[in-house]
Amino acid sequence: MSAPTTSPRPSAASAPTGALDRFFHITERGSTVAREVRGGLVTFFTMSYILVLNPLILSTPHDGIAPLGTTEQIAAGTAFVAGIMTILMGLVANFPMALAAGLGINAMIAYTLVGMNGMTYADAMGLVVIEGIIILVLVLTGFREAVFKAVPAHLKTAISVGIGLFIALIGLVDAKVVRAGGTPLELGLGGSLQGWPVLVFLFGLFLILVLHVRKVKGAILIGIIASTILAAVVEAVAHLGAFDAEANPTGWSLSVPALEGSPVGMPSLATLGHFSLLGSIEKVGIVSVVLLVFSLMLADFFDTMGTMVAIGAEGNLLDEKGNPPRTREILVVDSVAAIAGGMGGVSSNTSYVESAAGVGEGARTGLASVVTGLAFLASMFIAPIVSMVPYEAATPALVVVGFLMMTQVTDIDWKSSEVALPAFVTIIMMPFSYSITNGIGAGFVAYLVVQLARGKAKSVHPLMWLACVLFVIYFTLTPIKAILGIA
Repeated sequence: MSAPTTSPRPSAASAPTGALDRFFHITERGSTVAREVRGGLVTFFTMSYILVLNPLILSTPHDGIAPLGTTEQIAAGTAFVAGIMTILMGLVANFPMALAAGLGINAMIAYTLVGMNGMTYADAMGLVVIEGIIILVLVLTGFREAVFKAVPAHLKTAISVGIGLFIALIGLVDAKVVRAGGTPLELGLGGSLQGWPVLVFLFGLFLILVLHVRKVKGAILIGIIASTILAAVVEAVAHLGAFDAEANPTGWSLSVPALEGSPVGMPSLATLGHFSLLGSIEKVGIVSVVLLVFSLMLADFFDTMGTMVAIGAEGNLLDEKGNPPRTREILVVDSVAAIAGGMGGVSSNTSYVESAAGVGEGARTGLASVVTGLAFLASMFIAPIVSMVPYEAATPALVVVGFLMMTQVTDIDWKSSEVALPAFVTIIMMPFSYSITNGIGAGFVAYLVVQLARGKAKSVHPLMWLACVLFVIYFTLTPIKAILGIA
């Protein structure tokens, strides 16, 4: 489907207007340099939260095991690796998708791996490097791309729709518009919307919606900037402070929109090179290492697949089989990003579904990724300004983009149970389990079960069989480890 700012594709008479246009195929994809720049900036602002969250997660000490650097050093390393890899995605794959440290994997590192039998952060980063190398080999041999192309088209559409619901839920949860309460989720605080931050979120959401309906260029970026300014004004007057579930339940989420001290500073890249490739084997043993690497690998393997399908569909960049352009190049860069994140001491870098916000703003080429990457590199020097953006100012973009991606649901044949049931499972499991990988895995298994029930086992691609087996192992990894006697 087309994004709100997308004009009709150019006619055959249209021609590139310069070297930049020819290199990125900007005119060919129905975009402009201005749209690519706006899209790149929108993507940066919607995922810039990682510059705050990743240092907070990876600076957690464990029983005397020190982190690889201070929060400022981890933030600088996070921005540096994300910037370089996102620029590489733009130049090599020419795809509007940004990369940064993956939230799921960094949490696994900080709260599961580090401290396990004395495993250090450097040991855990070594596991990330090993996982990235394995995935890179799978890409270079054509295996990862072959698995992607073996997925039926209706499941690819379902993945995109499911991700749309997922990122909309992320936006609502991060802004505390919905929270855990008496029920698994409830509206606001005690069933009611309360606090100035929620008002800022609603302001941003409805501003973007109004601008979108009015077909104003830059609607999402305008919404983020305007909401951040409003948040800063509110904080300057009301002094709300940071969110705390007990002490301050109506405070700002992620960061307080106030500038303290100088807006610029010199970064320190002290985390780069801090990894131990084989140190984990000495700590937990080879069997545990194999299972841990498998867990990391499967999440990386299929998360990117889902993300690039969703972004490609949103930007009308998929071919008739649901494949994005330059699939192998996309997967190669993503694999290298995992290695780079481990070697940089900032966790595996992976593709971000928030890139869909930039595509919703009109981005269609790798130029948008280059802009996002440059913004990450610049953020190393202006971290105080970037960290001013609270969730309440950035997440309205995710809700709007979730709506845009949800409209693809009409491409699924809901009258055919053979198609609809696996698609439905895929769609609901992403937001309900809070995981793209879980949604893809559940959809794959449901697809296989439906095909077996209809006596069509021979029609299932061998790689889909393999993927389902791997997902069954992934879903039951804890009892498997218990059977093997692994902690």
